[in-house]
Parts: sequence; C-alpha cells; structure tokens
Amino acid sequence: MTLRLRPYQVHDEATALAVHESMLAEDFHFLLYWNATMQWPEFLAALEHQRRGTDLASNQVRAVQLAAVVEGELVGRVSIRFELNEFLLREGGHIGYGVAPAHRRRGYASEILTQALVIIRADGVDRVLVTCGDSNEASRKAIERNGGVLESIVTSEVDGTAVRRYWIS
Repeated sequence: MTLRLRPYQVHDEATALAVHESMLAEDFHFLLYWNATMQWPEFLAALEHQRRGTDLASNQVRAVQLAAVVEGELVGRVSIRFELNEFLLREGGHIGYGVAPAHRRRGYASEILTQALVIIRADGVDRVLVTCGDSNEASRKAIERNGGVLESIVTSEVDGTAVRRYWIS
C-alpha cells in the first residue's frame, strides 16, 4: 500500500464532493468546514488559513486537513488539530479521519492515523488525543493499532452517543 497524505488540489473537487455527499448519509462530514455555497477555490483558501492559524472562527484551532490518496485515487482524509479547544478536548481530539465507503477494510484508516501522528509530532505535540464513536469498531482498532490507550468513554454533547477517548504517547 502506498497511501500518501497531501493537501487537496484543484482537480480533487469532483471526487471529494462526491465522497462528502456519500458520507453525509452516515452523518460524517468528509470535508470539514465545507458548505454548498462555497466555490472549491474558496474552500482551499479556508484550509490554508486554518493551516496558518489565521482568520479562524472562534470555534476553530490551527489545523490541517489532508487528502489520503492511493495511486492517485482519493480514499480518505485526515484533519490534524495542533491545539485543543474545549470541544476537541472532550470529544473531537487532535486527529480525525475518514475513509470513503468504497475503500474501507483495506487498512487505510490505520495508515492515515500512522502518518498523521508523524505530522503532529513534528509540530511538537507529543501526547495525542484520538476519539471515535463507541460503536465504530474499525476506528477503535485503528487507534489501538497505533498505540491508543483508552482513557474514558463520554457522552457526546452533540448527539448523545458514546465517544471513546484514547491517548497516544
């Protein structure tokens, strides 16, 4: 497997939007901070602002959102937050990822998380919080494969579901 994390590019628009729409049925926002009134270049500019930590909304922190690509095909994405606000500390975590439905059960989630850990550690974050829904067995396994130690299970303030909180040192 040659999975690579990279910034979204202009030519990713159609595929990324299609994956985003397909995952909304699972109540998963593949493209964080995307909305239907945006143009793709506007979205890319917003991601750049977030990467730099400039012009952020009050609920945002400095972060990077990257496409996960295998042999040129978009298979998933990762969001790496270099700081934690109150919500992220409780249930969002430093790293969030998703794999497109057509590409699941191939080890991509584990590899995305492995590479994201390298990126966040290079930025000086040594203790990393990663969370997942209590019923998300695939994500739980990916986190545990990457050294995640369960700290607690909390109730989501967003939807009332159980959220598993793992720390990776």
